[in-house]
Amino acid sequence: MSQKNVLKGVFLVALGATSYGMLATFVKMAYDEGFTTAEVTSSQFILGILGLLLINIFQKVKHKDNVVKATSKNIFNLMFAGTSMGMTSLFYYLAVKYIPVSIGIVLLMQTVWMGVLLEMILEKKIPSLQKIIAVFIVLGGTVLATNIINNDVELDWRGIGWGILAAASFTTTMFTANRVAVGISSAQRSLYMLLGGAVIVFSFALATQNTPFNFSIFMKWGIVLSLFGTIIPPMLMNAGFPSTGIGLGSIVSALELPVSVTMAFVLLNEKVILLQWVGIVLIILAIILMNINFRKDAHL
Repeated sequence: MSQKNVLKGVFLVALGATSYGMLATFVKMAYDEGFTTAEVTSSQFILGILGLLLINIFQKVKHKDNVVKATSKNIFNLMFAGTSMGMTSLFYYLAVKYIPVSIGIVLLMQTVWMGVLLEMILEKKIPSLQKIIAVFIVLGGTVLATNIINNDVELDWRGIGWGILAAASFTTTMFTANRVAVGISSAQRSLYMLLGGAVIVFSFALATQNTPFNFSIFMKWGIVLSLFGTIIPPMLMNAGFPSTGIGLGSIVSALELPVSVTMAFVLLNEKVILLQWVGIVLIILAIILMNINFRKDAHL
């Protein structure tokens, strides 16, 4: 693979990760305007589905018979896998309702050690020393990044709980997303997974929305949330990962962490001390460590 293709892949994954990193700050700003979690998630998924429908129609018209159609089994499997995507959005948005965005994104990054644990359970083998070291670095970085060692900091445990649940469901999404119906286009896969997630989101909205639905969310924040949360990132990452490979792609996608914290610092005026930045750097280093091949034949 040429260096040009790799650089293009890195650029696409970086843009996708940056988009994801902006998301929680926009959600927090929507909360500040009085919108509910049900309104935020529903508008994001409805407009996201419409956007992906248009993309799929465009691809079908442009490529005509060259587009591989999803089978009914593909659709069912993708929608089922997509339920974890819906749960991730719900849990993450509920988390940042109670805790700062800079803390919420750190909790979401616990997917690093959760992924190692899930891999160990599914493959029934002890992870490598490299991965074990990375897990401990993540845990240490999390202690610093959340600033829980500072006695003056009081974190709402509801936010902590929702954040951990978001990380768990995101881990499931990552494991299933690249293993289900990989033979069809990324636009189709994203659409059907989003439809599966919508089932969860709409069920939550029906169960929790006790006031009249504020439809102004669609114009005020829905378009932004759908673009940065459900349309741009998966399309860019699905296009970029084949060029970068999983290892390099995972390292580049870690940009989501500093982008999210920086956005919260700049737009929400969240206080982020030096110790927290040290923790964030440690988490990024752990992600790099997990994805670097130290063997002499690493270039093969």
